[in-house]
Amino acid sequence: MYLVKSPFFYRWLFGNKLIWRIPVTEKILFLTFDDGPVPETTPDIISILGRYGIKATFFCVGENIKKHPAEFERLLSAGHAVGCHTFNHLKGWDYSTTDYVENVKKCSQYFQTSLFRPPYGRIKSSQIEALRQEYNIIMWSVLTGDFDRNTTPEQCLQNSIRYTKAGSIVVFHDNIKAKNNLQFALPKFIEHFLAQGYRFETLTEEFLINKKNHRKFCCQ
Repeated sequence: MYLVKSPFFYRWLFGNKLIWRIPVTEKILFLTFDDGPVPETTPDIISILGRYGIKATFFCVGENIKKHPAEFERLLSAGHAVGCHTFNHLKGWDYSTTDYVENVKKCSQYFQTSLFRPPYGRIKSSQIEALRQEYNIIMWSVLTGDFDRNTTPEQCLQNSIRYTKAGSIVVFHDNIKAKNNLQFALPKFIEHFLAQGYRFETLTEEFLINKKNHRKFCCQ
């Protein structure tokens, strides 16, 4: 069970401790990809993004970086931003704060980043407090559901478009489960919003510096 639009209660509960959306005054969107890098999908995503001249933010699993260093180097060489997604794709609710933080740090040994996204969005308050001084904890505005094999590619596309607006952080997945939906929906999603005058940016300090004002945006 998942919600395409991030849940209001969760956004309200954690306020500015988590980043759900970026406060912008222009037509800007933030594409993000979770779970890679893997040879089955990462090259395809890089190719699609390159076709439109778009940079995105990839939340990488440390174990996958270790297994597939060539794909990780391709991400970096293509100019995309990267963030931490734990070393073993851990669901925070199932682990102690100490073990969870250690796993995040293990992932971060492969690259320097201030970006972290908890797998499944499952993270304890104590884990948030332990990580938030060092990381911007990035959640999402729109979860495309590309990983859901009960969702058709067209449904994936339409759900994603429906809830996306300026400042949205949109999640696709860099994994095998998402491949069919991703290959159909991603280029059409990009084309739709480019035609509406939007541009796509990475989650850099230029935008994250506004997180101090995030509370007034987090619940919109």
